[in-house]
Amino acid sequence: MATPTKPKRRARIVVGSAKTAVDSAIYLDDRLPFARWLRPQLRKLFPSHWSFLLGELALYSFALLVLTGTFLTLFYKPNPDVAFASAAEISLNVRGGLLMRQLHHWSATVFVLAIVAHLCRVFFTGAFRRPRELTWMLGVVLFGLVLFESFLGVSLPGDQLAMTGLRQAQGLLLSIPVVGTYLSAFAFDGEFPGQVLPRIFVTHVLLVPGILMAVVPLHALILTWRQKHTERRSSRRESEGRANEERSGRDHEHERKPVEGRVSGGPFFPYFAVKNGATALFTMGAIAALATFVRVNPVWEHGAYSAGGHVPSAQPFWYFGVLDGAQRLVPPWELTIGGYVLQPGLWIPPLILTVFFGILLLYPFLERRFTGDGDHHHLLDRPSQAPVRTALGIAVIAFFTVLWAGTWVSEAAPPMHSAPGFPQPPPAPHALLTVPHDTYATIVLGLRVAVFVVPVVAFLVARAVCRGRAGQRGL
Repeated sequence: MATPTKPKRRARIVVGSAKTAVDSAIYLDDRLPFARWLRPQLRKLFPSHWSFLLGELALYSFALLVLTGTFLTLFYKPNPDVAFASAAEISLNVRGGLLMRQLHHWSATVFVLAIVAHLCRVFFTGAFRRPRELTWMLGVVLFGLVLFESFLGVSLPGDQLAMTGLRQAQGLLLSIPVVGTYLSAFAFDGEFPGQVLPRIFVTHVLLVPGILMAVVPLHALILTWRQKHTERRSSRRESEGRANEERSGRDHEHERKPVEGRVSGGPFFPYFAVKNGATALFTMGAIAALATFVRVNPVWEHGAYSAGGHVPSAQPFWYFGVLDGAQRLVPPWELTIGGYVLQPGLWIPPLILTVFFGILLLYPFLERRFTGDGDHHHLLDRPSQAPVRTALGIAVIAFFTVLWAGTWVSEAAPPMHSAPGFPQPPPAPHALLTVPHDTYATIVLGLRVAVFVVPVVAFLVARAVCRGRAGQRGL
């Protein structure tokens, strides 16, 4: 008869740890019914198409933004007198500082790009329709906040490029009738630059990130956990999806719970969890590679801000190019009313963006109003199935592309001369594409015409192509 042996110490630790984990889970589940809520959530189906991961791409970029921003906050000094020296010191003297700055910058760029791509995917496929209007509106608010946060971020280094942008912002505030001087005093606290950098720092580090940390989870949770995911069309599921959508509309009319169509894909765990993990690693790895090998925004080359200095050769960042390009294309109109000189040309670009975001925010309701389609939709459209919507989207993209093109070319700066006895100023740095005055005037005139012609042509061509493709499919 074999004599039982005492388990080894390692085996006893493993068994004891497992028993402790089980007992702890049972203890918590008795008091907080996690299992009853968690079990169905882990089995929730998620679509498998890559385009549904654009939101996750933005989410992980935002996470990297928060981490790198926390590091930079430890070393940055927002005092206007030392802000530039602080940014240069982080870049050149702090161990790993330049890498962190570039990680922060590229994370912001990928974040904005992912949000734009995600919004385009949702718009062109009709994923914003009932019952997902609130999710769409939160996404538009998130997009506006991110653009504002990006502007604040690139203004913090206090170099010539950053302060030139702030100077333009102050000029825009001062041009507003009646309240312009009060708004400028509130933002800048006196003559330029005043105390604008400390206020930007607080807004950039505390206020806007706090709002983003509330809006981002709310936007994701409403779509992911409270609503059914939309489904891509296919020949196998299209007839079934249409039938489900029709039954959903009829059930809503009779005040019954809508019937949801079938979603193809995999469960959240382990399928989507593993896919999300791979997406997170890919996103952070790609951003790290960009930050390592692609230099961006070298503030030490731009130099500290000087009121009479040349604007750096760097063009505005791409997500500010629309506003800057519009300001270049609008004629310098002036109106004299009651002894006051008004400059409406400065107001037009911000008004364009305000109208754009207003229409974008309310677009689900506007489309419902004009089409009369109030049904629940869980099946995505192909772009060709909504010719007018697709053509509108293409026209808007073409419109903003023409505005952005206004920043691609700069006029050659006139030569500067110093008074006798003073050293000559350095020559102005060359922009990405510098042309003489006459050539620049011709390009601006052509872009002014194109901003009205190109969107109309893009709309007509896109609508015709979509109708042709829809006819070929027999839709």
